[in-house]
Amino acid sequence: MYQYLTKINCIEDLKKFNSKEMEALAKEIRQFLINSISKTGGHLASNLGVVELTLALHASFNSPRDKIIWDVGHQSYIHKILTGRKKQFSSLRQHGGLSGFPKRCESEHDPFGTGHSGTSISAAMGLAAARDLKEEKYHVIAVIGDGAMTGGMAFEALNHIGQSKKNIIIILNDNEMSISPNVGGLSSYLSRIRTAPIYFKVKGDVENLINHIPAIGKSVMKTAEKAKDSIKYFFVPGILFEELGFTYVGPIDGHNYNTLYKVINRIKNIKGPVLLHVLTQKGKGYNFAEKSPSKFHGIGPFKVKTGEPISGEVGETYSEIAGDTLVECAKQNEKIVAITAAMPIGTGLNSFANEYPDRFFDVGIAEQHAATFAAGMAAGGYKPVFAVYSTFLQRAYDQVIHDTCIQNLPVTFLIDRAGLVGRDGETHHGVFDVSFLSCVPNLVFMAPKDGLELKEMIKFAMVYNGPTAIRYPRGIAEPGNKELSNSIELGRGEVVYKTGNDALIIALGTTIQVALDICKELQNGNIHTTLVNPRFIKPIDKNLIINLAEKHKKIYVIEDNAKIGGFGSQVQVLLNDYKIFKGVKVFAFPDRFVEHGDVDALYKDMGLAKNDIIEEIGNDFNSPVFLNIAITK
Repeated sequence: MYQYLTKINCIEDLKKFNSKEMEALAKEIRQFLINSISKTGGHLASNLGVVELTLALHASFNSPRDKIIWDVGHQSYIHKILTGRKKQFSSLRQHGGLSGFPKRCESEHDPFGTGHSGTSISAAMGLAAARDLKEEKYHVIAVIGDGAMTGGMAFEALNHIGQSKKNIIIILNDNEMSISPNVGGLSSYLSRIRTAPIYFKVKGDVENLINHIPAIGKSVMKTAEKAKDSIKYFFVPGILFEELGFTYVGPIDGHNYNTLYKVINRIKNIKGPVLLHVLTQKGKGYNFAEKSPSKFHGIGPFKVKTGEPISGEVGETYSEIAGDTLVECAKQNEKIVAITAAMPIGTGLNSFANEYPDRFFDVGIAEQHAATFAAGMAAGGYKPVFAVYSTFLQRAYDQVIHDTCIQNLPVTFLIDRAGLVGRDGETHHGVFDVSFLSCVPNLVFMAPKDGLELKEMIKFAMVYNGPTAIRYPRGIAEPGNKELSNSIELGRGEVVYKTGNDALIIALGTTIQVALDICKELQNGNIHTTLVNPRFIKPIDKNLIINLAEKHKKIYVIEDNAKIGGFGSQVQVLLNDYKIFKGVKVFAFPDRFVEHGDVDALYKDMGLAKNDIIEEIGNDFNSPVFLNIAITK
């Protein structure tokens, strides 16, 4: 099926191909990616867009000696295929298989692990500095998208590199998108370069002309210098990068292998920092991905012929509920505004953007700015809501503390993708937010047990005059029961199940669903339980937990966060403060980074699956429960 791809087993094999064979190989790689990712799921559109670029980079440089860093890493699949991991590709993003991102422990060809955007240029500067201190000789290349370039960290690194004059190559992969279409001044600037009929050859000719402008006398010299600047600004594309100290080359066609190969071989001999601007199309070569690149950015298994996903769970997601509830609240309060950092669809804010475009703000991949921007709007009299994935809120921690909570401003953080997210792995699991936010004064922090409770918590946050945060997981929401639902009151939890006073089980957020099953099965083993939904991580419902803790023999906490600093830790501190010296066993994530894979498989691997918890509680009570219930190890 694959005439050329079958010949690629290591990077040296690639260097034997001529230009025509490379073009044929590119087509085969695209077909391989489409077929493989249709089975495993993964980041398809971004990888289809960088096939020729990846081939040209590996043909021109010598990995692993030369260091190629892929920003975010969504687009590193071809890199993995070419560097000896083709035979493992069917295990992509599966538990125990290939990661969907570069990982240092996976291959010597991955010099730096990535997963969040905007880190590659800083990492490249670090590697180049280490190289120069050791007086070694190798190239350092960072491949970064135009979406990631909107992040402040990327510009901090560009500024440092320009000042240092180190030999570093930055490849700007410009496809006019991150996950959603890019926004902002940089996007507009790059758009003007894309549409200008000026290429690197013309740029070189213009600069050569400028450098030969005659200058006689001091006054004429000053005039000439001003003239040079004026001409340069008028003719030379990428002047922003030139002013930062880079040699700018481009823009060039990112799907023309011959051009890419020739240009890369030219620029790698230029002294000092170089920025190569490459134009690519996200989803290139697969019609459905070209038409809907956002849909195929990260996709589950799908049908190749139709592009439609293979049927999965049906229902409303937590993200959709959050977005729709916000729209509902905004109808009643014109001061409510919504903010995203380049994730309007992922966070469910696309409905708000359509309904209230003037009150919706997409700031690009810039979480720090988004958080302080929200604080500024709150100081200006508005009620801002910043919807963000848990893992990305980590990047704005100082802004949450310094700009929002110290000033006690009414900003709401909707923390999506809390807990395990599955196949994206360590860099994307949202398992630290309970730990790093619980210690922040003034912040009211909530976790709903189902979709209905999420709605009620958002409505509560919209009228609360202070900073609030609500965490909820990825995926389909349990709808909830209006008849059994209680109104949200500040710092008040609820008892959702009670058969007796043997075990008090406190389950945070959506872990209440599995905890309810645990309680019912423990009842079969004659262990009587009380199940508490705390609702508020902060302020914790002291009265409820203390009163119940005094009456129960043993206490358990179940949560989808790191054990250290998590909600269980708060319960332990609370009981210790009130001199209730009963052991509190916490079922939470261990002190290690949780790898990628199916969520159920990950819970089982950590000993936190439902049957594991049932067996452990049963053992604590010397109950034969684990013998009575079929437990699959």
